[in-house]
Amino acid sequence: MNTNDWFLNGKERGNPASGIDARHDDGVAWSGGNTVRPIPHGAPYFTELLARVNELGPGDLLLFTDWRGDPTQRLDGPGTEVAQVFAAAARRGVVVKGLLWRSHWDRLRFSEAENRHLGEDIEAAGGECLRDMRVPPGGSHHQKLVVLRHRAEPERDIAFVGGIDLCWGRRDDSSHKGDPQSAPMAKVYGARPPWHDVQAAIQGPAVGDVEAVFRERWEDPQPLTRNPLHRLADLLRHEDTLPDPLPPQFPDPPARGPHAVQLLRTYAHRRTRYPFAPEGERSVARGYLKALRRARALIYIEDQYLWSPQVAESFAEALEANPDLLMINVLPLHPDQDGALSATPQILGRDQALSILKRAGGDRVAVYGVENREGVPIYVHAKVCVIDDAWSTIGSDNFNRRSWTYDSELTCAVLDETLDGREPLDPGGHGDGARRFPRDLRLTLAQEHLDLTGSSDEDLLDPKAFFAAFADSAAALERWHAEGRHGPRPPGRLRLYETSRMSPWTVAWAAPFYRLVCDPDGRPRAMRRSGRY
Repeated sequence: MNTNDWFLNGKERGNPASGIDARHDDGVAWSGGNTVRPIPHGAPYFTELLARVNELGPGDLLLFTDWRGDPTQRLDGPGTEVAQVFAAAARRGVVVKGLLWRSHWDRLRFSEAENRHLGEDIEAAGGECLRDMRVPPGGSHHQKLVVLRHRAEPERDIAFVGGIDLCWGRRDDSSHKGDPQSAPMAKVYGARPPWHDVQAAIQGPAVGDVEAVFRERWEDPQPLTRNPLHRLADLLRHEDTLPDPLPPQFPDPPARGPHAVQLLRTYAHRRTRYPFAPEGERSVARGYLKALRRARALIYIEDQYLWSPQVAESFAEALEANPDLLMINVLPLHPDQDGALSATPQILGRDQALSILKRAGGDRVAVYGVENREGVPIYVHAKVCVIDDAWSTIGSDNFNRRSWTYDSELTCAVLDETLDGREPLDPGGHGDGARRFPRDLRLTLAQEHLDLTGSSDEDLLDPKAFFAAFADSAAALERWHAEGRHGPRPPGRLRLYETSRMSPWTVAWAAPFYRLVCDPDGRPRAMRRSGRY
């Protein structure tokens, strides 16, 4: 496998100011020699994070960024609240540094109050946690990463990158009965909304790259907020608004595996300019566009949104160019909030995107949601893509315009040197062969959705058989529901996602409002057809 065929080179990243690529020799824009392990679900991720943080000692590093952080979120049982665990590490002499998005008013269901309290608990113990609003108007810091470095044992270093925030609602497992510490959502998801998500655990030299992402943001010299009211409030609270210097970065951990890792990011073009991305960075979008040009057999997606027509066009182009290409999308069955002002724009946005995909691929495009064994919809928050069992991503970015152009995002793209060894070896027809990591990622997620955990997955290797297995499982479950749930529930959790059947009157008033006022993508950004990103 030629890594250059799939990964961006430094020039293709489009951000020469970033120090990430400068860390590597000969213009290489990724790190080899890593081991990457997917962690589906928040409960196992939190359990592992708790154990690893508790092992840190004096002089070790705990660095994290988050969109939302709830101080009382338990990583396991009572006494394992995030704030308590991170504060205890700081008291042991661990260097604890955090960057939390300084979000908007919490009555709008954002998280300013929670993020402030998490930071206060950590700082009272000797750590430092900054509320970072260094984003353009309407933007957010959406990256979710944790880096654990060991001063004397670099072989134990690990970084976690993905879609899981350290907050309420995320600690679910494969049973999908929801987090006992639930956050309010649409009523259809119940009192304890089931939550599906994925995080990546990275070990090897790429841990240094993830740390470099944190350091670039931490060392941004701009004020944490330009809002005069926020600055006055910080002054009155005696809140730290200038970050202390970080200790020098340790040498990268030793190589330990067959995985090449490329970190892809989004940063907006900010008026005051990020020093590490003065013109912004859109390597998330560019990375997907390059990989999509090689897609031949199967695109597998799990995503929270997929509601941008412009992003959908990128996948539609691949479907139109390759008549055998199949595409499976696993999405939330329902919007995350009730009410016309919240739900209607989401529905319209997704309808637009899916209509573009369907026009390009017809019945080669399949869209599903998932439900638990009790029939409660599972909210899909994962951000995962696998193309031809060769290239895969786990990250914070969604398939929407905000994630590709405006909000701060981080995704981990992985290539594996190891051939899977099972037929078909080359589902994509581009000579690279099916690789172990992306194939195992796809099959691991499929086993849960098909209720095949512990069973053989040999029948799912072939893309066409995989596509058919999803369709058959969803059809059986739909029949069972249509027949009044009589008899044993068929295996599988997949439900067919159906586009809305809004009345013409609803579309007539909602569509213009959606476009002009309540676009779920937030702030529109034009995308040029030539070199769009």
